[in-house]
Amino acid sequence: QVQIEESGGGAVQTGGSLRLSCVVSGSIFSVITVAWYRQAPGNERELVASINSGGATNYVDSAKARFAISRDNVRKTVYLQMNSLKPEDTAVYYCRYKYGSAWSTKWGQGTQVTVSS
Repeated sequence: QVQIEESGGGAVQTGGSLRLSCVVSGSIFSVITVAWYRQAPGNERELVASINSGGATNYVDSAKARFAISRDNVRKTVYLQMNSLKPEDTAVYYCRYKYGSAWSTKWGQGTQVTVSS
């Protein structure tokens, strides 16, 4: 059974950096698309960035030029490097995967990112 585990969150000041990790267990990692989402209090969960099995990436406009998503198929891990963090980046960050044409209904427990001004 595929398991998802996010880590790497923390509390930083404006302008700081964090690197989030998402481990997706199981034998399907090399063929899946993985996406990072975030949810701030009172807001809906929103897509931040995604990376497909070939390494192609997509970002929400607010993350372009500041965040970088990457993957390590040996470690079955997707990273989200976040630089120049802003208070509005404060949220719980989650990851999710797509196998074939279907997005998983399973989510990890999330990792909290808090950016103070």
